[in-house]
Amino acid sequence: MPRPFRDYFTWQLFKHFIGIVIGATIVSISINTLIIPNEIADGGATGISIILYYLFNWPVSWTVLLINLPLFFLGLRMVGRDFLVFSVVGVGLLSATLSLTAHLPVLTDDRLLAAISGGVLTGIGMGIIFRSRGSLGGTDILAVLLARTTSFSVGQILLGIDALIFLGAAILFRPEMAMYAMIYMFIATRVVDLVQEGLSLSKSVMVVTTEPQKISEEIMAKLERGVTLFQAIGAFSGENKQVVYCVINRSELSQIKEIVRNQDPLAFVAISEVPEVVGEGFSTWKGH
Repeated sequence: MPRPFRDYFTWQLFKHFIGIVIGATIVSISINTLIIPNEIADGGATGISIILYYLFNWPVSWTVLLINLPLFFLGLRMVGRDFLVFSVVGVGLLSATLSLTAHLPVLTDDRLLAAISGGVLTGIGMGIIFRSRGSLGGTDILAVLLARTTSFSVGQILLGIDALIFLGAAILFRPEMAMYAMIYMFIATRVVDLVQEGLSLSKSVMVVTTEPQKISEEIMAKLERGVTLFQAIGAFSGENKQVVYCVINRSELSQIKEIVRNQDPLAFVAISEVPEVVGEGFSTWKGH
């Protein structure tokens, strides 16, 4: 007899939680054993926390949490509930694991090697967190909020915030800190893509299915993404089918796979990279 839906749902949440714990631990080990000891800057809220640590010796674990608290308050009514909840969980676990791994020994004092190795470790950790539907909140929430009130996309805003953080590190300390930070962030971003099976900023998803209504309704309800349905005929079978089409961002890929798997395990799914998206929920023509 199949398990009740409630049991499955609880088991799925437990797996997501364990994935976020593992990912946050890997990121924390990278920060505490490679990035902080070698004075390499980082992006987002973590980067701000590291700069404050260099300036005032404030613990990074607590600073990350304090920076995110007002952002959670701002995002309470502006971003999706699931995104906010998983962001709170992700930031809380990152803060806890940063504290628990704070006294681990330094792995290397070679700054270039630390930037490369740190980028690989952080990318793996972040990739696991994304695959577990998690988020480290921070500037992601701020970028979502600003994207809704400006003509810039979330990716453009995140890039601008990180550029300001690196510029601040270069001015307050020395240019080399920002240079190594760019190497670190570039590698981390590429590794996240590898962990996420080639995940880019946006993905187009086409699903050939016999359950188009169920899949499209769940996508619209859970992801708040627009869905388009196409009529199709199988060339070999001659059967009438429908194609579900939508465009999502990289952190939503695991969710949409889960939705399709639950509603129609026999569905045919094609996922493609989308270099640029113009429209509601993404960038606008005004920003081009």
